[in-house]
Amino acid sequence: MNTAEIIISATLRMSVPIVLGSTAASFSTKAGVVSFGCEGMMATGAFCGALAVYYSNNLLLGVLCAVLGGALISLLHAFLHVSNKVNGTLSGVSVNMLGTAASALVLKIVWKTAGFSPEYRSFVKLSDGGLAKIPWIGPILADQNILFFVAIGIVLVSWVILFKTPFGLRLRMVGENPVAANTVGIHTSAMKYAGVIICGAICGLAGAYLSLARMNRFVLDMTGGRGYVSMVIADLGGANPLIAGAASLLFGFFDCLQSIFQSVDTPSQFWMIMPYMFALCVALVNNKFAHGPAGMGKHFDD
Repeated sequence: MNTAEIIISATLRMSVPIVLGSTAASFSTKAGVVSFGCEGMMATGAFCGALAVYYSNNLLLGVLCAVLGGALISLLHAFLHVSNKVNGTLSGVSVNMLGTAASALVLKIVWKTAGFSPEYRSFVKLSDGGLAKIPWIGPILADQNILFFVAIGIVLVSWVILFKTPFGLRLRMVGENPVAANTVGIHTSAMKYAGVIICGAICGLAGAYLSLARMNRFVLDMTGGRGYVSMVIADLGGANPLIAGAASLLFGFFDCLQSIFQSVDTPSQFWMIMPYMFALCVALVNNKFAHGPAGMGKHFDD
C-alpha cells in the first residue's frame, strides 16, 4: 500500500466507532431524547463484548453481548428521562458515569487489574480474501475487518428505517410534536423507549468494534470520548445517518493524522488533541446553525 492508501485505510478504520455512534444517536435524537448517554453505552458494549469473548472465545457471541449490554444500559436513560422526566442531559451523564465506573469495577473483580484485560481473540483483517485484487479500492477494503462492512450496512438500513418506513415516520413525529403524535394514536413513550434502545444497541456494537476489532483486549476508558463526539456529529448531520456517517470520516481523518504525526518532533499532545479540536469546532457550528427536533426533551403522558 502506498502512503495515500494507508491514510485512507486508517481513516476508514478509525471512523467506524463514530459512524456507528452517530447513527445510534440519530435514533435517539429523532425520538426527541437527548443522546447524551452514548459514551456509557459504548463503554458498556466494549466491556461486555470483551468479557464474553474472553470466556467463550466466540466473536459472534461477543458482538451479541456487546449489543445487548449497550441496549440494557440505555434502558436506564429511557427510564430516567422518559418515565420519570429527569432532564435528558442529567440522565445521560448518569449512564456515562455508570458505564465507565461499572466497567472499572468488574475489570478489577474479574481480572484483578486496574487498567486493562488479558489478551483474547479478535477480528482480523480481510487481507487473505479476494478483495485485495479489486483495482484501486481493493487494498483499502482488504485492510478492514468484517465489522467495517457491518457498519456500512447498519448506516444504510438505519437511513431506510428512519426515512422510508412507518416506524421511522412515527419516531420522527414523536420527536417533533409528541402531543400531535399522541392525538393520532401513537404511544409516544413507547416510541421514545424504542429510539433510545436502538441507540444503545448500536452504541454497544461501536464499543465491540473498539475492544474486539481495533484491539484484542479491553482497556479502561478506551472509548476516549467517542460517544460525546458521536452525539455532536449526529447533530451536525441533522440526525441523518448518511450525512452523519460522512461527517464521521472527518473525525476519523484527524484521528488518523494524530496517530501518524505523533512521532514527529513536536509535542505529541498537540497531535492528540486534533480530533477533539475538530469536534469542538463542529459543536460551535451546531450551536449556531443546527437545530434538533422541536419536541426534544418534551414529554407527554400517554
